Amino acid sequence: MAAHKDQNKTQPTEASVGAFLAAVEHPVRRADAYRLLDLMSGITGEPAQMWGPTIVGFGRYHYKYATGREGDAAAVGFSPRKGSLSLYGLTYGQESAALLGRLGKHKTGAGCLYVNKLDDVDEAVLAELVRLGYRHVTTALHQA
Repeated sequence: MAAHKDQNKTQPTEASVGAFLAAVEHPVRRADAYRLLDLMSGITGEPAQMWGPTIVGFGRYHYKYATGREGDAAAVGFSPRKGSLSLYGLTYGQESAALLGRLGKHKTGAGCLYVNKLDDVDEAVLAELVRLGYRHVTTALHQA
C-alpha cells in the first residue's frame, strides 16, 4: 500500500537495530553508532527501534502542523551515514542553541545535527542535548 502523500515517509519498522549497526562499513562510524545507542537508550530509557531503513530512534511523539499534516516521529535518534553521523531531535529545545556553542565540531541542518565523529564533540554536552531534545518532544509538545 502506498503511503499517503502527507504521511511521514519514515515509519517505525521491525528491522533489527543490531544487524543494522553491525553492517555499518566504516569502523569509526560503527563504533560511534554503538556509543550513541548506549547514550540515547540510557538517557531516554527507551528501546532502540529502526525508523525506515537507516534511522535508529528512541521513543516517539505525535506532531500536527497547522496545515493539517500529522504523524509520528522518533523523539530522538541517529543515523550513521557515510559522510557523518546525523543526530535527530537534539536542536528543538530552546536551551539547545547555547549548548551547541559548547558542543565542538558540528554542523546543523533542518532539524538535524551533523557530527563527523564523537571524538570531535564534548560527550557531556551531547548527552545534555539528548536529554533536552527528548524532554522537549515528549513533554513540551504535548502541552501545546
